[in-house]
Amino acid sequence: MPAKRLPTLEDVAARAGVSRATASRVVNADPRVGQAAREAVQASIRDLGYRPNRAARSLVRPDADSIAVVVPEAEERVFSDPFFSAILGAIYTKLADSPVQVLLAVAPPGKRDKIDRYLRGGYTDGAIVVSHHRDDGITDVLREIQLPAVYIGRPHAGDVGLPYVDVDNVTGGMLAAQRLIDGGRRRIGTVAGPQDMASGYDRLTGWRRAMTHAGLADDLVEYGDFTAASGGEKMLRLLEREPNLDGVFAASDLMAVSVIQELQGRGISVPEDVAVVGFDDSQMAKLTRPPLTTVLSTTSGMASTAVEMLLTLLKGQQVEHVILPTELIPRDSA
Repeated sequence: MPAKRLPTLEDVAARAGVSRATASRVVNADPRVGQAAREAVQASIRDLGYRPNRAARSLVRPDADSIAVVVPEAEERVFSDPFFSAILGAIYTKLADSPVQVLLAVAPPGKRDKIDRYLRGGYTDGAIVVSHHRDDGITDVLREIQLPAVYIGRPHAGDVGLPYVDVDNVTGGMLAAQRLIDGGRRRIGTVAGPQDMASGYDRLTGWRRAMTHAGLADDLVEYGDFTAASGGEKMLRLLEREPNLDGVFAASDLMAVSVIQELQGRGISVPEDVAVVGFDDSQMAKLTRPPLTTVLSTTSGMASTAVEMLLTLLKGQQVEHVILPTELIPRDSA
């Protein structure tokens, strides 16, 4: 069955009984249009469901007035995970004195056609993609409609050439493992992030490198999804596999907090019995008991840099990808 044709500006003009030029002036808020013609065009737009084409719109209004933050994740996760609140807060702060409006497009797995329709609808001048998964389909849509976009987090190897800003997750994973190794831990496990995300894959890669370099086994791996629930669940699985576990690297602070809670709930002392290292240096890292040793991932720095890169793209200039450094933040959990 052929796809339904989207209404064009010519369709709007014909229905309203005006010229295409008049319809275009109404769409672009040109004051040189009479009230009767304006109302006729606006009624035609509503009746037809017309959406302005972004590329055509940019020819008459070159300055961007809106960008979308695209998050292909479930709503409950976006509004509960401190990583996303930190990203969104930094983006809004960066644009606080700008006329650019920030729009949020969120959709969970299985409902990403909502984001697809939104991006194709011409509602925004550019996009910042956060929490990109290998098969979420966002990249295909952005390329097809040629919407300027920047990714927070390295896209997968197949998505070469896409502008992005990320932290050095491989080095971060190595720093986390080395902290445990230097503390005398020898049976070290990890609650890794999802492997369809570059951050999850890279942090596990770094952990494995440090373990291999130290001559230690890297077989104690359980795969979480960066959520608190998965951290506790996978910690139990690690304990079932290795009761003598003495160190854990959790690939996000949210998972690490649940790891500590699960250990302490079973009478296992942190760090005396099992040392724990997280990743992100979120606010909760300072609130755990004991305070969480973690890897700083400069979330606000990524968000701020992504905004700068996207604004550069919207001016028609090219940008290069940016990798920000990571560093270990030592506290009492390891």
